[in-house]
Amino acid sequence: MLRTQDGIAIDAVYHPGEAPGDGPVIVLAHGFTGDLERPHVLRAAAVFAQRAAVITFSFRGHGRSGGRSTVGDREVLDLAAAVEWARVLGHARVVTVGFSMGGSVVLRHAASHRGRTEARTDAVVAVSAPARWFYRGTAPMRRLHWVVTRPTGRMIGRLGLRTRIHPLSGGAWDPVPLSPVESVPLIAPTPLLVVHGDRDPYFPVDHPRMLAEAADGGAELWLEPGMGHAENAASDALLDRIGTWAAAAGAAQ
Repeated sequence: MLRTQDGIAIDAVYHPGEAPGDGPVIVLAHGFTGDLERPHVLRAAAVFAQRAAVITFSFRGHGRSGGRSTVGDREVLDLAAAVEWARVLGHARVVTVGFSMGGSVVLRHAASHRGRTEARTDAVVAVSAPARWFYRGTAPMRRLHWVVTRPTGRMIGRLGLRTRIHPLSGGAWDPVPLSPVESVPLIAPTPLLVVHGDRDPYFPVDHPRMLAEAADGGAELWLEPGMGHAENAASDALLDRIGTWAAAAGAAQ
């Protein structure tokens, strides 16, 4: 169990990986309703572990971690705790890879933890991430907003999705955190990879394009034909490509 800056206990696991030498570590940030024991998270971690050491953790309100989910706001503190732990374990280079909600978190984290801080990241990968908050342009996102913003929805989240949601999340943030697209310009010169499926049912392709454009040439964009949303939709081959990019980008710093 890690401890965040605001006192939340975060469940985390270290996977030494199969790559020889003193390489970088990948910190995997899952999507909303995931946790480190979900099959899709375990699968992604196993593929990444062929290229680097891996840390998985459960965001607040998910799995065995404490607290309640703020759906991308305070989760930046959870990721910071995992990155700091990676450095305590002796890794000089850390790459953050986030999916969906986790994708928005890795972007905001990279923008807010720069310089010599122990929570900094050396490369960033955002997969299936939103570009802006409060998006309701697709049916899955309208359903998600109902779950997050309504008492009945939060009860369903707790009982059916194993996710404890803070009532002051989604449309009730105060203050509203910096959006992913506003965060991207602050990430440079840290290497950034944006990955998105062209059949994502949650966020259409204008989201990754907005993120890449905000980087003003400082981001690599992979639009994946036929891919849906986040960890479940990412094939082993794509995960291996991401792991290869992450290991190379982390080692090159």
